[in-house]
Amino acid sequence: MLVRTIEETVLARWQPRVRARRRAQAEAEGFVFHTRARLGFAAPAGSSDDPRVRRITQDLPGEVARELFAARDAGAGEQQQPVILARALGYVYFREWGRRAHGLHVVLSDVEFADFSIG
Repeated sequence: MLVRTIEETVLARWQPRVRARRRAQAEAEGFVFHTRARLGFAAPAGSSDDPRVRRITQDLPGEVARELFAARDAGAGEQQQPVILARALGYVYFREWGRRAHGLHVVLSDVEFADFSIG
């Protein structure tokens, strides 16, 4: 019983520190977002806006991690996460950090899986 109590105490104290360290790392250095989901676009006339399933692995900056954590901390539901991630993918992946496809708005839906890797 004593061993179990010690293990529970260590786990309760260790995990919050690990989570805090990983959060700080993601917010400072960014993270890798890997997903298979349906992505569609709202864009100026002449573009292909048909949603289709894509598999994407993309480095996202720390600002996105900060926005995701801030939304969670503010009580935002799961429906807010795809909005934040779609905006980030739109800017980084589809618009190449703002160098092309100006005015493109990405919609992320039908997420089959999503994985996040931090350094």
